[in-house]
Amino acid sequence: MNTVLIDSTSENNTYLPKQGLVARIKGLNWLFLLTVVVPTLISAFYFGMTASDVYTSESRFIIRSPERQSASPFSALLKGTGFSSSQGDTFTVQDFMLSRDALKSLNDKLNIGKAFASKDVDIFSRFAGLDWDDSFEALYLYYLKKVDIRIDSASSITTLTVKSFTAEDAFRINEQLMEMGEALVNQLNDLGRQDMIRFANGEVSKAEDKAKAAAVALSSYRDKKGVIDPEQQTTMELEQVARLQGELIATQALLVQLQNFAKNNPQIPSLQLRVKNLRQQIDVETTQVAGGARSLANKAAEYQRLALDREFAHTQLGSALASLELARAEAQRKQLYLERIVHPSKPDRAMEPRRIRGVLSTLVLGLIVWGVLTLLIAGVKEHQD
Repeated sequence: MNTVLIDSTSENNTYLPKQGLVARIKGLNWLFLLTVVVPTLISAFYFGMTASDVYTSESRFIIRSPERQSASPFSALLKGTGFSSSQGDTFTVQDFMLSRDALKSLNDKLNIGKAFASKDVDIFSRFAGLDWDDSFEALYLYYLKKVDIRIDSASSITTLTVKSFTAEDAFRINEQLMEMGEALVNQLNDLGRQDMIRFANGEVSKAEDKAKAAAVALSSYRDKKGVIDPEQQTTMELEQVARLQGELIATQALLVQLQNFAKNNPQIPSLQLRVKNLRQQIDVETTQVAGGARSLANKAAEYQRLALDREFAHTQLGSALASLELARAEAQRKQLYLERIVHPSKPDRAMEPRRIRGVLSTLVLGLIVWGVLTLLIAGVKEHQD
């Protein structure tokens, strides 16, 4: 009878590596559970059962100015309609919307702190959910995560995005921020108009005071010197002197004729007296025009200076009044315009959280961690062997 011998040693040598591999896999199950299974289950439970819906409301606007220039193509289009974009003022509106003042106003009107901290929102997403910090500064940091403002440098269009846990809250916050931005632009316009008119009124008041002072100085000088207009009076006096000189010449000619042809004529003494009187009168009139301290020529220099001061003051007053009218006309126009390109939207479905993507991301990340840790552990064990 033939006996078949089985080499048990060989069989054992064949199955030992397989058994060692299985043992290793079983030994690593706990790592797979901790890094892949448990996080994925937690993620699936959170995104599937707990995570609150997040609604997004979006609006777009642009700040325009009738005079300021910009080099962007969109601004060139606006320039064709008489307007240009004002990106600097857009940053002003952006900073205000993201400020604590804007948050305080929103909280006073809409009570967004209570909406963000609602018990209907999951504890991981709600305001003061895990740290229980319900201070205003904590609310402000939370607010910055829910409101986003982006400015397109090419078109100067600003996109305002607001996230909240209900569609109504997202829409109301967005709408309120837009109204607050419009109010800020109107306030800037009012301040600009008031400053412009206030400055123009101040210049008019100064010009009026100068004009009044110049008029009073000229009037006082007239009363003091007894003149109205030295130039006109000088002209009249010179005309009078010329007339007297004409009479003197005629009288002297007549006197010479009588003395030559009728020496005994009784008119000669009267003519001689008349010549004497005419010469005295001419001297008096000439002295009034020039040559004395009280002459019109001496008074004319000071008078002309005062008259020039009055004329210059009146010119300044006219210029100030014209500037005031221009300021008032300019003030009737708004210097800045907040134009709504896209009105705040009222979302009809939640855009966040992306539940399936969140679960798959957790699964992929867990597999990567599990793979890295498995390789590290295997390397450590092989090093020890």
